[in-house]
Amino acid sequence: MPRKRATIREVAQATGLSPAAVSYALRGLQVSEETMERVRAAAAELGYEADPIARALASGRSGMIGVLCGSLEDLWQQSLAVGISRGLREKDRYALILDAVGDPGRERALARQLRDQRVDGLIVQPIDPAAEFWRELCESVPVVAIGDSIAGTAGEVVFDNRRGVTLALEHLRSSGHRRIAVLTPTRASTPDRPADVHVTAEADRLGLDIEVVFASHGLAAATGAAHELLSGKRPTAVFCFADSIAYGVYAAAQELGLSIPGDVSVMGYDDHPMSGLLSPGLTTVDWDIDGIVRAAVRLVAAAADGGARRRRVVQRPTLRERSSVAPLS
Repeated sequence: MPRKRATIREVAQATGLSPAAVSYALRGLQVSEETMERVRAAAAELGYEADPIARALASGRSGMIGVLCGSLEDLWQQSLAVGISRGLREKDRYALILDAVGDPGRERALARQLRDQRVDGLIVQPIDPAAEFWRELCESVPVVAIGDSIAGTAGEVVFDNRRGVTLALEHLRSSGHRRIAVLTPTRASTPDRPADVHVTAEADRLGLDIEVVFASHGLAAATGAAHELLSGKRPTAVFCFADSIAYGVYAAAQELGLSIPGDVSVMGYDDHPMSGLLSPGLTTVDWDIDGIVRAAVRLVAAAADGGARRRRVVQRPTLRERSSVAPLS
C-alpha cells in the first residue's frame, strides 16, 4: 500500500503550532528563523510535501513558467530550453516547454494557450517580434523575450544583432569574399527581424553581393536548401543565421563533392557545442548561452514575483574563429 501523504495538520500537531503558522513557516513568511527550522525539520521527518494544486490555489501562482521556442529543430534552441529549465528549477519553478516549429501562426496560438493555462510568466524567443498580439498578451502575463525586442515585455535579453552581423560579414570580407549567400529561417511573413535587416544594410556598406535564401532549422530541410544553392552559380561563402543550418551546408557540400573551405567558406551564428567537433570546425558568432539563460531566468522570476520595473539586457557577441573560412585565392 502506498504511504498516505502527510498533511499540514499533522505537521502542526507535531510542532504545537496552528496550520496557518505552519503554512507561513514553510513559505518563509511572518515567523522567526527558529520556527521555520523547527517546522521544516518536522515536515521532513513526517514526509510532508506541499500539494502543488493547493499551493497554487492559495497563492494564485502555478509555479510554472512557459518557455516558447521558435523551433526546437534548432540545436541551439534545444540547449537554451534545457538551460532555462534547469535554471528555473533552482528557483523552485518548472518550465512548460512548447515548440512553435518556425510558424508565426502557431507561435501566436501557443502563446495564448500558455497565458490561458495561467503560467506565472513566459519566456519566448520570438519568430515574429513585431506581431500585434504580443502587446495584448504582455498585459495579462509577464513576458521575457530572448533575441529580439517585443513591445510591452516585463524584460528582454536582446542580441546585438548589428554587431553580430558586422563581425560575420567583415570577417568574410577580410578573407576576400564578396559574393555571399545568407541562409536564414526568417519567412516572408516576418520580414522585419533585426538580423535580416542588418545583413542587408551591412552588405551595402561593405560592398558585398548578398543573396538571401530561406532555410528552416531541420537538417534535412537545411541540407535541401543548401544543395540547391551550391548546385547553381555558387557563392564563395555562405553565412547561416543558425549553426543548425550550417550543418546542412556541410551535408550538401559532402553530397556534391565540394570541400569546406576549399570550394566554399561557411559561417554560423550561435556557436553550438557541436560546431567545434565538425571537420573543419565551424567559424561562428558566439552569444554566450549561459549568460542568456542566467539573465532570462532572473528576469522572469523577478517579473513573476511582481517586479514592476522593465529590464533590458543586451547580449554582445564574439567571433569564434575556426577553420571553415579561408582566404579567397
